[in-house]
Amino acid sequence: MSGTEASAVPGARAAGGGGPDDTRADASAGPCARVADVRRVAGCGWPAAVGASTPRVPSVGRAHGHHRAAVARSLSRALLTVPFTLGYTLVLLGTGLYARLGDPGTVRDLLAGSSTDVFHLSQRPLLTLLVSALWAVGGITSPYLAAFPLVLGALERRLGGVRTAAVFLLGHVLATLLTEVPVAVSVAAGHLPDSSLRRLDYGVSYGLIACAAALAGLLSPRRRWALLGGVALALVAGILVDVDPLTGWGHAFALLLGVVSWSYVRRNIRWRPQAQRKDDASPGFAHSERASGNTRTPSAH
Repeated sequence: MSGTEASAVPGARAAGGGGPDDTRADASAGPCARVADVRRVAGCGWPAAVGASTPRVPSVGRAHGHHRAAVARSLSRALLTVPFTLGYTLVLLGTGLYARLGDPGTVRDLLAGSSTDVFHLSQRPLLTLLVSALWAVGGITSPYLAAFPLVLGALERRLGGVRTAAVFLLGHVLATLLTEVPVAVSVAAGHLPDSSLRRLDYGVSYGLIACAAALAGLLSPRRRWALLGGVALALVAGILVDVDPLTGWGHAFALLLGVVSWSYVRRNIRWRPQAQRKDDASPGFAHSERASGNTRTPSAH
């Protein structure tokens, strides 16, 4: 095909590179068309719009930074929902660090003065019950200190701080009295020596065990008995290691008191996980319909 014939076809170019008119047309396209051609080649055949910038790929470090910030915000919001547990845990951490780093003689005197034995309970009962709950047996490495924020935090999210404190005090105070009053009676009757009136007994174990048992009452049946069984096994192991029978009885009383509080915590629950609501709902009605009295049969899923 000659150049003249090729020029008669719209949009066709001559084999020899076209005539002067084609040269002028190419020149009139300007540098923008040439830049677009370069981008088309560099982009593996995909045309790039004139003036468009290359898309930016988010850096991995920036994505990780956003993820860490989101986790930190979620953690801070979760901590704000359990102020009682958070404050109490900080107190136990402080006393645990002091027990580890402080003067041994001073620590020993403080623990002896915080003991909930018959002698101290008869002298200053309220103060003794209060200060004895400011320590965790074993200090900063205590297993009670590790379990404390987990158990009380889960219970406080469901009940609130005031009711969680009430359950804790129920276990701490009543379990203490149920173990120390029989000692006082036995000493008065002559069955135990006077030295039994002074014994080292302090810590948060009674209140913690009562809260764990109360929390079990808010779980599904499978998780409930798993939690109670785990606590019972831990108490049996503690009895085998610790030969103090009064402490073992106190732990058993605290566990029983937590179970007794099930009716109280179930009446005052304010939140439970979505999965737990589905587990506790009856087959015929949704959980929200049971609470509101709506008897309309839900549609099958």
